[in-house]
Amino acid sequence: MSKRALISVSDKTNIIEFAKGLKERGFEILSTGGTLRSIAEAGINVTPVDEVTGFPEMLDGRVKTLHPMIHGGLLGKRSNQEHLTQMEEHGIVSIDLVAVNLYPFKETVQKMDVSHQDIIENIDIGGPSMLRSAAKNFEDVLVVTDPTDYERVLAAITSATDTYEFRQQLAAKVFRHTASYDTMIANYFLSQTEEQYPESYTVTYEKVQDLRYGENPHQQAAFYKEPIQSRPTLATAKQLHGKELSYNNIQDTNAAIEIVKEFTEPAAVAVKHMNPCGIGIGQSISTAFERAYHADPISIFGGIVACNRPVDVDTAKQLSQIFLEIVVAPSFETQALEILTQKKNIRLLELDVTSDDKQSNRLTTVYGGALIQAYDAKEVSEEDLEVVTNQQPTEQEINDMLFAWKAVKHVKSNAIVLAKDSQTIGVGAGQMNRIGAAEIAIKQAGDKSEGAVLASDAFFPMPDTVEAAAKSGIKAIIQPGGSKRDQDSIDVCNQFGIAMVYTKVRHFKH
Repeated sequence: MSKRALISVSDKTNIIEFAKGLKERGFEILSTGGTLRSIAEAGINVTPVDEVTGFPEMLDGRVKTLHPMIHGGLLGKRSNQEHLTQMEEHGIVSIDLVAVNLYPFKETVQKMDVSHQDIIENIDIGGPSMLRSAAKNFEDVLVVTDPTDYERVLAAITSATDTYEFRQQLAAKVFRHTASYDTMIANYFLSQTEEQYPESYTVTYEKVQDLRYGENPHQQAAFYKEPIQSRPTLATAKQLHGKELSYNNIQDTNAAIEIVKEFTEPAAVAVKHMNPCGIGIGQSISTAFERAYHADPISIFGGIVACNRPVDVDTAKQLSQIFLEIVVAPSFETQALEILTQKKNIRLLELDVTSDDKQSNRLTTVYGGALIQAYDAKEVSEEDLEVVTNQQPTEQEINDMLFAWKAVKHVKSNAIVLAKDSQTIGVGAGQMNRIGAAEIAIKQAGDKSEGAVLASDAFFPMPDTVEAAAKSGIKAIIQPGGSKRDQDSIDVCNQFGIAMVYTKVRHFKH
């Protein structure tokens, strides 16, 4: 008695070769719809599913394989005599192999101007049902959903590699595939209903690549991406030069991208260990990078640089003078690329970092769970600022404070950023107390702090940070306000002629 294979695929890559291979191995082939036509047109004998079910395809193809003659053939256990007896009583013939891949839901969602109805019609029902039935009964049914597995399945059928472990591996792949498929559908409907934090939250990612290691050489790691890419991300960047990114490269580059996207004017950001060591803006990207470099010419060594304008020759010449791990920009001029590619180890990434589209949610894993929160997209303009001191800030100080405010948002808390003339000059990151962060930033700035501004990601619980700022020559401070001891800081500002403004917004970054 010949074995039966059921084939129904949307992605027809190599399906004819697979069908021929099955016929050569003695399989009867069942199929439906477009797959049936493709196989028949290739001259391969194929049986329509409706001949097996005795029921026509109907409802625009929505119902064709949802039938006991199909699912009985998939779910019946060959080792269970009661199952075999019932199958014989009802004329159900076993199906020994299933090759199914699903309606292109992901591809449909990503189309331009696609209608809601088109998206709904590309939700596969019969396909996942067959896959799940076959995968549940994997001991008796070979199940394949990935065209890249066709060759090894054919090889396994005629060799000793068709083992329990092999079949279970294929079944596991199926359940991952259907889980991912259902997650994409669930998240599409979540976007339609605009439920912010539902009772369950499902995510799915597709592997981009295995990484050499994680944060440290003894840690394994891999890079995954969202399957539906609705905005430019690091996962969609085009690498123009250099070796593969490492785990830490990816973390740092993503941080640089998020920072540079804050600015509409030409901006350059240098990042080390996920904190900015230099940020500069200017009339040109060359000027912006020059400012970012001189913000901290020591820490930028071995860092990551993100630019929100095409890299021109002048900028490339500056970039080429120092050791950098990565440069990411919307594009690179031809001559600029020639200059930079002379450096063997630098990675050059092309990515649109000018988009102001922000992530809606940020997911952070914790031991045994996850935290989900809205992306920190809160913006502050000059109109939002409340001056709380006798001293009024100048227009230049306001511009520098707003610049510093965008920067401090991306510095690990407790965070202090000093800025002057469209350039960060001191960054204090990740300290256990605010005065510690301020002292680091002030020390880094040195003499540059005279006439500079200071941004704090959160309020001052005591006036010590303001006192340190006054001693270093700081002329204006931007901070959220909201401490019970706000007046103490205001009094120190008034004493030293410092302007202070409140944003009434904090930017903790843990």
